[in-house]
Amino acid sequence: MTPTRLTRATLALAGGLGLAAASAAAADEVNVYSSRQEYLSTPFFDGFAGETGITVNTVYFKQGMMERLQAEGANSPADLVMTVDIASLQAMTDARLFQPVESSVLEANVPAQFRGSDGLWFGLTTRARVIYYAKDRVAPAELSTYLALAEDKWRGRICMRSAHHDYNRALIAAVILHYGEPAAEQWLRGLKANLARRPQGNDRDQVRAIKEGVCDLALGNTYYMAKMMADPEQKPWAEAVAIFFPDQGANGTHVNVSGAAIARYAPNRDAAIRLLEYLSSDDAQRLYAEANFEYPVKPGVAWAPIVESWGRFTADATPLSHISLWTSTATMLIDRVGFDE
Repeated sequence: MTPTRLTRATLALAGGLGLAAASAAAADEVNVYSSRQEYLSTPFFDGFAGETGITVNTVYFKQGMMERLQAEGANSPADLVMTVDIASLQAMTDARLFQPVESSVLEANVPAQFRGSDGLWFGLTTRARVIYYAKDRVAPAELSTYLALAEDKWRGRICMRSAHHDYNRALIAAVILHYGEPAAEQWLRGLKANLARRPQGNDRDQVRAIKEGVCDLALGNTYYMAKMMADPEQKPWAEAVAIFFPDQGANGTHVNVSGAAIARYAPNRDAAIRLLEYLSSDDAQRLYAEANFEYPVKPGVAWAPIVESWGRFTADATPLSHISLWTSTATMLIDRVGFDE
């Protein structure tokens, strides 16, 4: 429930509402609550400050951001809320913690499938949920769709992190939307039967398990491949696998977003909208691509070279606002089949 770090001048004040007293109504400041890592966000905020003269005050959270906003209510100093996945955006939308935004800049920069209904949130980057496979034990021709991961030939050959993690819940929600709840439950039961071990760890841990021979396949986000290649300890893990984009002949590969929204009681609303528009601009989108190896949400912005090397793919075009409506059903199915047990 506690923010991991307070940064920039006015955030040096301690206490739950110290920020509100110090900067809530300052015309030259904007207050951000973010679950993105600090090192990823700082270059953007510095660039925005240099371009506009508006100081960005930031509170970084590992968890508890939604609860903090709810507790603060109308007294919240938060102007802009940044999250790392659609599930968090939808949960806070459902809790009525955002306010709608009308912006021709955002509508031009962010495709409709990556925007919330009524302008309540906007995607800033995308990442694909792909299959990592052992290059020496699996041929790409053996792979096809997410549903095919439940086939008997993969018995004991798949590793996964918890199905309850937001990245997997969003994928399961997409399966429910496309194929219906009964088919999704059958798929989850088959996928569970094919696990090499109980769900554990994060996406990188699954790739390490492939390298160590524990399993042959794993689900993971694309950007982890580039991050592992840049880490001397993890590079051998990445070199042992390749990326496969599922469902190219069906619904397209599932993608998720990092995104942002204007807080419901934003005291610096205009500055927050300016920052949100800046984050969707060409310069910021290129920086996203280079800093975290994600796909820019704005069409036409170049991908990072290593991301380009994985190849182009067809993404699921279903609006994420539609997929996110099925996350609670996904949670229910995960529990019903005892996936993590």
